[in-house]
Amino acid sequence: MSEVRMRARSVPTPEPGPVPFRHRAQYAAFRLLRAVVSRIPTRVALGVGEGLGWLAGVVLRMRRDVVDENLARAFPERSSGWRRRVAVQSYRHLGREAVATFRMVGSSAEGVRSMTDCDGLEAIRASIDEGRGVVVASAHLGNWEMGSVAVATRGIPIDVVVHRQRNRRFDDDLRETRGRLGVGIISRDVAPRRVLESLRRGRLVALVADQNVAGSGIFVDFFGVPASTARGPAVFALRTGAPLYVGVVMRSRKNPPRYRVVFRPIDVARSGELEEDVRRLTEAVTEAVEGFVREAPEQYFWVHRRWKTRPRAES
Repeated sequence: MSEVRMRARSVPTPEPGPVPFRHRAQYAAFRLLRAVVSRIPTRVALGVGEGLGWLAGVVLRMRRDVVDENLARAFPERSSGWRRRVAVQSYRHLGREAVATFRMVGSSAEGVRSMTDCDGLEAIRASIDEGRGVVVASAHLGNWEMGSVAVATRGIPIDVVVHRQRNRRFDDDLRETRGRLGVGIISRDVAPRRVLESLRRGRLVALVADQNVAGSGIFVDFFGVPASTARGPAVFALRTGAPLYVGVVMRSRKNPPRYRVVFRPIDVARSGELEEDVRRLTEAVTEAVEGFVREAPEQYFWVHRRWKTRPRAES
């Protein structure tokens, strides 16, 4: 697949202003770290990442209170020792996969394909070939950046809905890397219109379905605890008739790294009551995500305050 064909479209960004010195310094440090880990052997680089993750979680205890609280909510039946081990493993995993993502910058399409396996992609490809858009609800599991790239490098037109990074240098860098490997970007602040356009053009659109949503979310159970959850995947599937899938990425092998990209279909049968259908689909998506997280809890993004927004009844 040629570089021209691989390069994806991206939503225009606002006219830039001055970049704060702090952001320039952060980005310079990031570029230096990425350059170092990209030039040393893979096993060593990933080991460095694990070490940095361990440092963040065990010594510096960065957001460790959030991780411990989340694991206690999700796994109250497990021992405190088990939860501590999973917490430390999750930090090591984050560090390792951050380095894996850094190294992906220099990867070719063939390189990405060689380290990923896709389960369920052919059904999605059949829909795309028919000119039908596809909605994928994704989660922060394994190496989520690898998932969209694995799909794009297999010839599936894909756009992902993302938040703009506060540091514009990081934001531009991520957009360039994703675009070079065929992943289109839709910024969340213009998402509804752009998502509908992409689906009508027969593209796959991936939206995160496992982050806390303040204000506009719908409460569904995640690990048995109500969590404010995005309506987007359900609403877009219902409005357009696009098939809906849950898509996750899990590391299946450590050295050399290998990833499994899994797509699970969600039944989008309509009852005629929009809110009822949105709730049912959102519950189904969240239940599927939970099932995947239970398979590999150490690969989940526990540093996020998933249950931050609470129902009014708890206020």
